[in-house]
Amino acid sequence: MAPVTEDAVRKALDSVNDPEIKRPITELGMVETITIEDTSIVVRLLLTVAGCPLKDTLNRDITAAVAEVAPEHSVTVDMGVMTDEQRKSMQEMLRGGRTEREIPFAQAGSLTKVYAIASGKGGVGKSSVTANLAVAMARRGLKVGIVDADIYGHSIPDMMGVGDQRPTQVEDMIMPVPVPISMGPAGNASVPEQDREHPDIKVMSIGMLKPKKDQVVAWRGPMLDRALVQMLSDVFWGDLDALLLDLPPGTGDMAISLGQHLANAEVVVVTTPQQAAAQVAERAGTMASMMHQRVVGVVENMSYLQTPSGDRMEIFGSGGGAVVAEALSQRFGYDVPMLGQVPLEEKMREGGDHGQAIVATDPDAESAKVLQQVADQLTGRSRGLAGMQLGLSPAGSL
Repeated sequence: MAPVTEDAVRKALDSVNDPEIKRPITELGMVETITIEDTSIVVRLLLTVAGCPLKDTLNRDITAAVAEVAPEHSVTVDMGVMTDEQRKSMQEMLRGGRTEREIPFAQAGSLTKVYAIASGKGGVGKSSVTANLAVAMARRGLKVGIVDADIYGHSIPDMMGVGDQRPTQVEDMIMPVPVPISMGPAGNASVPEQDREHPDIKVMSIGMLKPKKDQVVAWRGPMLDRALVQMLSDVFWGDLDALLLDLPPGTGDMAISLGQHLANAEVVVVTTPQQAAAQVAERAGTMASMMHQRVVGVVENMSYLQTPSGDRMEIFGSGGGAVVAEALSQRFGYDVPMLGQVPLEEKMREGGDHGQAIVATDPDAESAKVLQQVADQLTGRSRGLAGMQLGLSPAGSL
Protein backbone atom coordinates (compact mmCIF):
# COMPACT_ATOMS: atom_id res chain seq x y z
CA MET A 1 0.00 0.00 0.00
CA ALA A 2 1.33 3.45 -0.94
CA PRO A 3 2.32 5.68 1.99
CA VAL A 4 -0.20 8.29 3.14
CA THR A 5 0.94 11.83 2.34
CA GLU A 6 0.11 15.10 4.02
CA ASP A 7 -1.26 16.43 0.72
CA ALA A 8 -3.69 13.50 0.52
CA VAL A 9 -4.90 14.09 4.08
CA ARG A 10 -5.27 17.82 3.52
CA LYS A 11 -7.21 17.20 0.33
CA ALA A 12 -9.53 14.89 2.25
CA LEU A 13 -10.03 17.61 4.85
CA ASP A 14 -11.13 19.98 2.07
CA SER A 15 -14.46 18.14 2.22
CA VAL A 16 -14.98 18.97 5.91
CA ASN A 17 -16.97 22.17 6.46
CA ASP A 18 -17.15 24.16 9.65
CA PRO A 19 -20.73 23.44 10.83
CA GLU A 20 -21.48 27.12 11.48
CA ILE A 21 -19.58 28.95 8.75
CA LYS A 22 -20.24 26.33 6.05
CA ARG A 23 -16.75 26.69 4.56
CA PRO A 24 -13.96 24.07 4.38
CA ILE A 25 -11.81 24.01 7.52
CA THR A 26 -8.71 24.10 5.33
CA GLU A 27 -9.91 27.28 3.62
CA LEU A 28 -10.61 28.89 7.01
CA GLY A 29 -7.10 28.21 8.26
CA MET A 30 -8.35 25.91 11.02
CA VAL A 31 -5.98 23.04 10.16
CA GLU A 32 -2.68 24.01 11.77
CA THR A 33 -0.62 20.84 11.31
CA ILE A 34 -0.96 17.24 10.11
CA THR A 35 1.38 14.71 11.70
CA ILE A 36 1.63 11.29 10.05
CA GLU A 37 3.25 8.35 11.84
CA ASP A 38 3.47 4.68 10.85
CA THR A 39 0.04 3.77 12.26
CA SER A 40 -1.45 7.07 13.39
CA ILE A 41 -2.38 10.52 12.12
CA VAL A 42 -2.84 13.58 14.29
CA VAL A 43 -4.72 16.59 12.93
CA ARG A 44 -4.13 19.78 14.88
CA LEU A 45 -7.35 21.78 14.59
CA LEU A 46 -7.73 25.40 15.70
CA LEU A 47 -11.25 26.24 16.88
CA THR A 48 -12.54 29.77 16.42
CA VAL A 49 -13.50 29.93 20.11
CA ALA A 50 -12.61 27.73 23.08
CA GLY A 51 -16.20 26.75 23.82
CA CYS A 52 -17.16 25.82 20.27
CA PRO A 53 -20.54 24.03 20.64
CA LEU A 54 -19.97 21.86 17.56
CA LYS A 55 -16.49 20.51 18.25
CA ASP A 56 -17.85 16.95 18.52
CA THR A 57 -19.27 17.30 15.00
CA LEU A 58 -15.91 18.52 13.72
CA ASN A 59 -14.11 15.64 15.43
CA ARG A 60 -16.45 13.10 13.85
CA ASP A 61 -16.30 14.63 10.36
CA ILE A 62 -12.51 14.98 10.37
CA THR A 63 -12.01 11.41 11.58
CA ALA A 64 -14.32 10.07 8.88
CA ALA A 65 -12.67 12.13 6.12
CA VAL A 66 -9.12 11.06 7.02
CA ALA A 67 -10.21 7.43 7.32
CA GLU A 68 -11.20 7.52 3.65
CA VAL A 69 -7.59 8.03 2.56
CA ALA A 70 -5.87 6.29 5.49
CA PRO A 71 -8.07 3.37 6.57
CA GLU A 72 -5.17 1.57 8.30
CA HIS A 73 -4.28 4.53 10.54
CA SER A 74 -5.82 5.66 13.79
CA VAL A 75 -6.95 9.29 13.67
CA THR A 76 -6.68 11.80 16.50
CA VAL A 77 -7.98 15.36 16.37
CA ASP A 78 -5.97 17.62 18.67
CA MET A 79 -7.99 20.78 19.27
CA GLY A 80 -6.59 24.18 20.07
CA VAL A 81 -7.90 27.74 19.74
CA MET A 82 -7.09 30.45 17.21
CA THR A 83 -5.13 33.49 18.29
CA ASP A 84 -6.69 36.95 18.02
CA GLU A 85 -4.63 37.59 14.88
CA GLN A 86 -5.77 34.35 13.27
CA ARG A 87 -9.40 35.14 14.02
CA LYS A 88 -9.04 38.62 12.52
CA SER A 89 -7.43 37.14 9.41
CA MET A 90 -10.31 34.67 9.01
CA GLN A 91 -12.84 37.45 9.56
CA GLU A 92 -11.29 39.57 6.79
CA MET A 93 -11.23 36.57 4.47
CA LEU A 94 -14.93 35.88 5.06
CA ARG A 95 -15.76 39.53 4.42
CA GLY A 96 -13.83 39.51 1.16
CA GLY A 97 -10.94 41.53 2.50
CA ARG A 98 -13.18 44.26 3.92
CA THR A 99 -12.70 45.22 7.55
CA GLU A 100 -15.60 47.68 7.67
CA ARG A 101 -19.11 46.49 8.40
CA GLU A 102 -21.74 46.67 5.73
CA ILE A 103 -25.11 45.11 5.06
CA PRO A 104 -24.46 42.59 2.28
CA PHE A 105 -28.13 42.38 1.24
CA ALA A 106 -28.20 46.12 0.52
CA GLN A 107 -25.37 45.94 -2.01
CA ALA A 108 -26.17 46.33 -5.70
CA GLY A 109 -24.77 42.92 -6.58
CA SER A 110 -26.70 40.97 -3.95
CA LEU A 111 -28.71 38.07 -5.36
CA THR A 112 -30.52 37.37 -2.07
CA LYS A 113 -34.26 37.97 -2.14
CA VAL A 114 -35.26 39.82 1.01
CA TYR A 115 -38.82 39.41 2.31
CA ALA A 116 -40.16 41.51 5.17
CA ILE A 117 -43.16 39.84 6.82
CA ALA A 118 -45.31 42.65 8.19
CA SER A 119 -48.64 43.15 9.91
CA GLY A 120 -50.62 46.08 11.15
CA LYS A 121 -51.34 44.57 14.54
CA GLY A 122 -50.16 41.76 16.77
CA GLY A 123 -51.81 38.38 17.17
CA VAL A 124 -52.36 37.62 13.49
CA GLY A 125 -49.76 34.82 13.37
CA LYS A 126 -47.05 36.74 11.54
CA SER A 127 -44.20 34.86 13.23
CA SER A 128 -45.84 31.49 12.52
CA VAL A 129 -46.16 32.44 8.87
CA THR A 130 -42.52 33.60 8.77
CA ALA A 131 -41.17 30.39 10.31
CA ASN A 132 -43.21 28.14 8.03
CA LEU A 133 -42.36 30.12 4.87
CA ALA A 134 -38.66 29.82 5.72
CA VAL A 135 -38.91 26.07 6.20
CA ALA A 136 -41.03 25.73 3.04
CA MET A 137 -38.33 27.52 1.04
CA ALA A 138 -35.58 25.38 2.59
CA ARG A 139 -37.51 22.24 1.65
CA ARG A 140 -37.13 23.33 -1.96
CA GLY A 141 -33.36 23.35 -1.52
CA LEU A 142 -32.92 27.10 -1.00
CA LYS A 143 -30.46 28.60 1.47
CA VAL A 144 -32.59 30.64 3.85
CA GLY A 145 -32.00 33.01 6.76
CA ILE A 146 -34.38 34.54 9.28
CA VAL A 147 -33.89 37.80 11.16
CA ASP A 148 -36.25 38.12 14.12
CA ALA A 149 -36.68 41.88 13.93
CA ASP A 150 -39.51 41.88 16.48
CA ILE A 151 -37.24 43.18 19.22
CA TYR A 152 -39.86 43.32 21.97
CA GLY A 153 -41.86 40.24 21.06
CA HIS A 154 -39.18 37.95 19.58
CA SER A 155 -40.56 34.43 19.20
CA ILE A 156 -38.76 32.99 16.17
CA PRO A 157 -36.05 31.14 18.18
CA ASP A 158 -38.65 29.12 20.09
CA MET A 159 -40.72 28.50 16.96
CA MET A 160 -37.60 27.19 15.20
CA GLY A 161 -36.64 25.00 18.15
CA VAL A 162 -33.46 26.93 19.09
CA GLY A 163 -34.77 29.08 21.93
CA ASP A 164 -32.00 27.99 24.30
CA GLN A 165 -29.09 28.27 21.86
CA ARG A 166 -26.62 31.13 21.63
CA PRO A 167 -24.61 32.20 18.56
CA THR A 168 -20.84 31.81 18.34
CA GLN A 169 -18.86 35.04 18.05
CA VAL A 170 -15.54 35.40 16.21
CA GLU A 171 -14.06 38.78 17.14
CA ASP A 172 -16.92 41.17 16.29
CA MET A 173 -18.50 38.79 13.78
CA ILE A 174 -21.48 36.68 14.88
CA MET A 175 -22.41 33.29 13.47
CA PRO A 176 -26.16 32.75 13.06
CA VAL A 177 -27.63 29.71 14.76
CA PRO A 178 -28.18 26.87 12.24
CA VAL A 179 -31.50 25.02 12.28
CA PRO A 180 -31.45 21.64 10.52
CA ILE A 181 -34.51 21.15 8.31
CA SER A 182 -35.88 17.76 7.30
CA MET A 183 -38.43 16.84 4.68
CA GLY A 184 -40.60 15.07 7.21
CA PRO A 185 -40.59 13.22 10.53
CA ALA A 186 -37.75 10.74 11.05
CA GLY A 187 -40.27 7.95 11.16
CA ASN A 188 -41.71 8.76 7.74
CA ALA A 189 -40.66 5.67 5.81
CA SER A 190 -42.07 7.04 2.55
CA VAL A 191 -39.23 9.56 2.38
CA PRO A 192 -35.75 8.08 1.77
CA GLU A 193 -33.27 9.06 4.49
CA GLN A 194 -30.85 10.62 2.01
CA ASP A 195 -33.61 12.88 0.69
CA ARG A 196 -34.76 14.20 4.05
CA GLU A 197 -31.96 16.62 4.78
CA HIS A 198 -32.10 20.14 3.38
CA PRO A 199 -29.90 23.21 3.86
CA ASP A 200 -29.86 24.54 7.41
CA ILE A 201 -31.87 27.68 8.06
CA LYS A 202 -29.74 30.39 9.65
CA VAL A 203 -31.49 32.24 12.46
CA MET A 204 -30.64 35.39 14.36
CA SER A 205 -32.72 37.13 17.02
CA ILE A 206 -32.06 39.70 19.70
CA GLY A 207 -33.34 37.04 22.06
CA MET A 208 -30.18 35.01 21.35
CA LEU A 209 -27.95 37.95 22.28
CA LYS A 210 -29.49 38.74 25.66
CA PRO A 211 -27.57 37.62 28.78
CA LYS A 212 -30.74 35.98 30.08
CA LYS A 213 -33.63 34.56 28.11
CA ASP A 214 -36.25 36.25 30.32
CA GLN A 215 -34.56 39.66 30.24
CA VAL A 216 -36.86 42.44 29.05
CA VAL A 217 -35.74 44.62 26.13
CA ALA A 218 -36.66 48.24 26.83
CA TRP A 219 -35.14 50.19 23.96
CA ARG A 220 -36.18 53.25 22.01
CA GLY A 221 -35.60 54.33 18.39
CA PRO A 222 -31.79 54.61 18.05
CA MET A 223 -31.17 51.35 19.90
CA LEU A 224 -33.74 49.53 17.79
CA ASP A 225 -32.03 50.76 14.63
CA ARG A 226 -28.64 49.64 15.93
CA ALA A 227 -30.02 46.21 16.78
CA LEU A 228 -31.33 45.76 13.24
CA VAL A 229 -28.04 46.90 11.69
CA GLN A 230 -26.10 44.55 13.98
CA MET A 231 -28.19 41.54 12.99
CA LEU A 232 -27.73 42.37 9.30
CA SER A 233 -24.10 43.50 9.17
CA ASP A 234 -22.31 41.90 12.13
CA VAL A 235 -23.70 38.44 11.40
CA PHE A 236 -21.91 36.27 8.85
CA TRP A 237 -24.85 35.08 6.74
CA GLY A 238 -22.84 33.62 3.89
CA ASP A 239 -24.54 33.00 0.56
CA LEU A 240 -28.33 33.07 0.97
CA ASP A 241 -31.07 32.63 -1.61
CA ALA A 242 -33.68 34.23 0.64
CA LEU A 243 -33.71 36.27 3.86
CA LEU A 244 -36.95 36.66 5.80
CA LEU A 245 -37.41 39.39 8.39
CA ASP A 246 -40.13 38.94 11.01
CA LEU A 247 -41.09 42.56 11.69
CA PRO A 248 -42.84 43.86 14.79
CA PRO A 249 -46.49 44.82 14.24
CA GLY A 250 -47.34 48.35 13.23
CA THR A 251 -45.59 51.18 11.44
CA GLY A 252 -43.01 52.24 13.99
CA ASP A 253 -39.24 52.59 14.25
CA MET A 254 -38.32 49.15 12.93
CA ALA A 255 -40.39 49.53 9.76
CA ILE A 256 -38.70 52.88 9.12
CA SER A 257 -35.21 51.47 9.80
CA LEU A 258 -35.87 48.56 7.46
CA GLY A 259 -36.87 50.94 4.69
CA GLN A 260 -33.71 52.97 5.20
CA HIS A 261 -31.28 50.04 5.33
CA LEU A 262 -33.00 47.56 2.99
CA ALA A 263 -34.95 49.53 0.45
CA ASN A 264 -34.84 46.49 -1.84
CA ALA A 265 -36.85 44.36 0.61
CA GLU A 266 -40.18 43.06 -0.64
CA VAL A 267 -43.05 43.11 1.83
CA VAL A 268 -45.60 40.39 2.57
CA VAL A 269 -48.57 41.64 4.60
CA VAL A 270 -50.20 39.20 7.03
CA THR A 271 -53.76 39.73 8.24
CA THR A 272 -56.74 37.81 9.56
CA PRO A 273 -60.20 37.85 7.92
CA GLN A 274 -61.79 40.27 10.37
CA GLN A 275 -62.30 43.80 9.11
CA ALA A 276 -60.58 45.48 12.06
CA ALA A 277 -57.35 43.57 11.38
CA ALA A 278 -57.64 44.20 7.63
CA GLN A 279 -57.93 47.95 8.05
CA VAL A 280 -54.81 48.06 10.20
CA ALA A 281 -52.94 45.73 7.81
CA GLU A 282 -53.48 48.24 4.99
CA ARG A 283 -51.41 50.72 6.97
CA ALA A 284 -48.50 48.30 7.15
CA GLY A 285 -48.61 47.96 3.37
CA THR A 286 -48.87 51.69 2.89
CA MET A 287 -45.89 52.23 5.18
CA ALA A 288 -43.81 49.90 3.01
CA SER A 289 -44.75 51.88 -0.08
CA MET A 290 -43.78 55.12 1.66
CA MET A 291 -40.34 53.60 2.21
CA HIS A 292 -40.19 52.71 -1.53
CA GLN A 293 -40.53 48.98 -0.92
CA ARG A 294 -42.69 46.76 -3.09
CA VAL A 295 -45.60 44.92 -1.48
CA VAL A 296 -45.63 41.49 -3.15
CA GLY A 297 -48.76 40.01 -1.63
CA VAL A 298 -51.13 39.38 1.24
CA VAL A 299 -51.46 36.26 3.38
CA GLU A 300 -54.73 35.76 5.22
CA ASN A 301 -54.07 33.68 8.34
CA MET A 302 -56.70 31.89 10.47
CA SER A 303 -59.07 32.09 7.52
CA TYR A 304 -61.39 29.32 8.66
CA LEU A 305 -61.70 26.23 10.85
CA GLN A 306 -62.37 22.94 9.11
CA THR A 307 -64.82 20.86 11.17
CA PRO A 308 -64.78 17.03 11.23
CA SER A 309 -67.90 17.09 9.07
CA GLY A 310 -66.09 19.07 6.38
CA ASP A 311 -67.83 22.38 7.01
CA ARG A 312 -65.86 25.61 7.28
CA MET A 313 -66.39 27.81 10.33
CA GLU A 314 -65.32 31.41 9.66
CA ILE A 315 -64.54 32.25 13.25
CA PHE A 316 -62.91 35.60 12.48
CA GLY A 317 -65.26 36.58 9.66
CA SER A 318 -64.31 36.53 6.01
CA GLY A 319 -62.90 38.65 3.22
CA GLY A 320 -60.30 40.64 5.15
CA GLY A 321 -57.34 39.46 3.11
CA ALA A 322 -59.10 40.14 -0.20
CA VAL A 323 -60.03 43.63 1.00
CA VAL A 324 -56.40 44.40 1.88
CA ALA A 325 -55.09 43.04 -1.45
CA GLU A 326 -57.64 45.03 -3.46
CA ALA A 327 -57.12 48.25 -1.51
CA LEU A 328 -53.33 48.10 -1.83
CA SER A 329 -53.54 47.25 -5.54
CA GLN A 330 -55.67 50.33 -6.18
CA ARG A 331 -53.49 52.52 -3.98
CA PHE A 332 -50.17 51.52 -5.54
CA GLY A 333 -51.23 51.07 -9.15
CA TYR A 334 -49.83 47.54 -9.44
CA ASP A 335 -51.19 44.11 -8.58
CA VAL A 336 -50.89 43.05 -4.95
CA PRO A 337 -52.19 39.47 -5.01
CA MET A 338 -53.78 37.38 -2.31
CA LEU A 339 -51.07 34.75 -1.89
CA GLY A 340 -53.04 32.31 0.24
CA GLN A 341 -55.64 31.71 2.93
CA VAL A 342 -54.19 29.68 5.80
CA PRO A 343 -56.78 27.74 7.81
CA LEU A 344 -56.84 27.64 11.59
CA GLU A 345 -55.39 24.25 12.60
CA GLU A 346 -54.37 22.96 16.00
CA LYS A 347 -51.36 21.17 14.52
CA MET A 348 -49.92 24.45 13.30
CA ARG A 349 -50.21 25.98 16.76
CA GLU A 350 -48.69 22.88 18.36
CA GLY A 351 -45.82 22.98 15.88
CA GLY A 352 -45.00 26.55 16.87
CA ASP A 353 -45.08 25.65 20.56
CA HIS A 354 -42.68 22.74 20.04
CA GLY A 355 -40.34 24.37 17.52
CA GLN A 356 -41.51 22.26 14.57
CA ALA A 357 -42.91 23.91 11.45
CA ILE A 358 -46.00 22.16 10.15
CA VAL A 359 -44.76 22.34 6.54
CA ALA A 360 -42.04 19.87 7.56
CA THR A 361 -43.76 17.74 10.20
CA ASP A 362 -47.13 17.37 8.43
CA PRO A 363 -46.82 18.58 4.81
CA ASP A 364 -50.22 17.07 3.94
CA ALA A 365 -52.06 19.30 6.41
CA GLU A 366 -54.14 21.97 4.67
CA SER A 367 -52.30 24.85 6.35
CA ALA A 368 -48.95 23.32 5.33
CA LYS A 369 -50.09 23.00 1.71
CA VAL A 370 -51.17 26.64 1.59
CA LEU A 371 -47.95 27.90 3.17
CA GLN A 372 -45.84 25.80 0.80
CA GLN A 373 -47.77 27.26 -2.13
CA VAL A 374 -47.20 30.79 -0.81
CA ALA A 375 -43.46 30.12 -0.49
CA ASP A 376 -43.34 28.69 -4.01
CA GLN A 377 -45.13 31.75 -5.39
CA LEU A 378 -42.67 34.10 -3.71
CA THR A 379 -39.52 32.29 -4.79
CA GLY A 380 -40.82 31.47 -8.25
CA ARG A 381 -41.55 35.03 -9.27
CA SER A 382 -39.10 37.49 -10.80
CA ARG A 383 -38.41 40.86 -9.31
CA GLY A 384 -40.60 43.70 -10.54
CA LEU A 385 -39.60 47.36 -10.50
CA ALA A 386 -43.04 48.79 -9.65
CA GLY A 387 -42.98 50.41 -6.26
CA MET A 388 -39.23 49.95 -5.77
CA GLN A 389 -36.64 52.67 -5.26
CA LEU A 390 -34.14 52.72 -8.15
CA GLY A 391 -31.59 55.00 -6.52
CA LEU A 392 -31.72 57.50 -9.40
CA SER A 393 -31.63 61.28 -9.18
CA PRO A 394 -31.90 64.01 -11.83
CA ALA A 395 -28.56 64.96 -13.39
CA GLY A 396 -29.60 68.57 -13.83
CA SER A 397 -32.13 70.84 -15.46
CA LEU A 398 -32.36 71.32 -19.21
